Amino acid sequence: MHRKFRQLYIAPRNLRSISIDTEKRTAWIQAGATLGEVYYRIAQKSKKLAFIAGVCPSVGVGGHLSGGGYSMMSRKFGTAADNIIDAKLIDASGQIQDRESMGEDHFWAIRGGGGTSFGLIISWKVKLLDIPEKVTVFKVTRTLEQNATQLIYKWQHTADKVDDNLLLRIFLWNTESQLSHGKKTVHAFFFTMFIGGVDDLLHEMQDRFPELGLVKKDCIEMGWIESILFFNSLPRGTSPDLLLHWNSSTYNVGFFKGKSDYIQHPISINGLEGIWKLLNQLSSIKKSNTVLEFSPWGGKLSEKSESETPFPHRAGNIFMIHYGVNWGNIENSKRNIAWNRKLYRYMAKYVSKSPRAAYFNYRDLDLGVNNKRNTSYEQARVWGVKYFKNNFDRLVKVKTKIDPTNFFRNEQSIPPLLS
Repeated sequence: MHRKFRQLYIAPRNLRSISIDTEKRTAWIQAGATLGEVYYRIAQKSKKLAFIAGVCPSVGVGGHLSGGGYSMMSRKFGTAADNIIDAKLIDASGQIQDRESMGEDHFWAIRGGGGTSFGLIISWKVKLLDIPEKVTVFKVTRTLEQNATQLIYKWQHTADKVDDNLLLRIFLWNTESQLSHGKKTVHAFFFTMFIGGVDDLLHEMQDRFPELGLVKKDCIEMGWIESILFFNSLPRGTSPDLLLHWNSSTYNVGFFKGKSDYIQHPISINGLEGIWKLLNQLSSIKKSNTVLEFSPWGGKLSEKSESETPFPHRAGNIFMIHYGVNWGNIENSKRNIAWNRKLYRYMAKYVSKSPRAAYFNYRDLDLGVNNKRNTSYEQARVWGVKYFKNNFDRLVKVKTKIDPTNFFRNEQSIPPLLS
């Protein structure tokens, strides 16, 4: 490797500049910045502009945007990748390219196809989005004893059809409950954001999901930047300055394994009860924690075609599931990973098929991996179509054109066609 290129190659860890133009509603964000830093800098400039990306403040911009980027406002505005309007990267020859010079095929590929396959991302130019000064949030918890199974069953028929300003997300885990006299039971946490005021939210909930029993005292109106802290379970009044110093050690989860699925037909009551049984089995594994995230689709997420960006998960999906398990001691790794895979196998009958789709930003090496150097199209297609569906073939063509020697590669990078 040329020495000059090597210096450029390692530099992105220091590329954290964020330049915001409130008049044009755009921002240039260097790849080393975290989501927390981006949110903070935007809020400094305007209370009525935002950018959509993930909830976790420590996630890096460079990779997150290139894999899609789901947000608490995605039903209104789509994915983070949908809102990229330009980029700068270093290509396989060591040249710096922008959208114009790299060409539209290359630019298409990095917006959801994983930037690390197609170059070294230096920065993104993104569209900032108009929001009201106040949004409304709530966290409501229901246990199995409070009819959580029926609520989740109804949620599946509702969450992708409500007002686009409303995102009803569910987190499920097994923990102790006063209603079950200290015994562990499944809790459903409804984490919700509404881009608007509390009165409009209550009207929508009473019309579309009255079974939840939401009342005004459950809801809080706050600024968008405060909602980022709220969804990270921080007390109200916490300074947004924390977003500038958030890192992976802020909340140390130890070891982690995640997998993902897409649901296209509601899971039956029996199917949900089967999930609860598996979650109860996890109670026997000490110092372990499993969280299932149900993230709704619909709205802008479902309006775009599957081929508009490499991110193909559009119309036809009701919600996405993330199966996450974390544990503290490496000695417990084998048991926890096996349990995560057992839950994934159980869910096979309820999820998308041909392919069984997965979200690229929830990287899962169980789906398949590349060889260290050269990987055939057939080998990579095993995992590639699960992330990208029919877009995988176009990604391979772009890769073959711009990086035929496979300089940019990893366990799940897009391979070029071998000559």
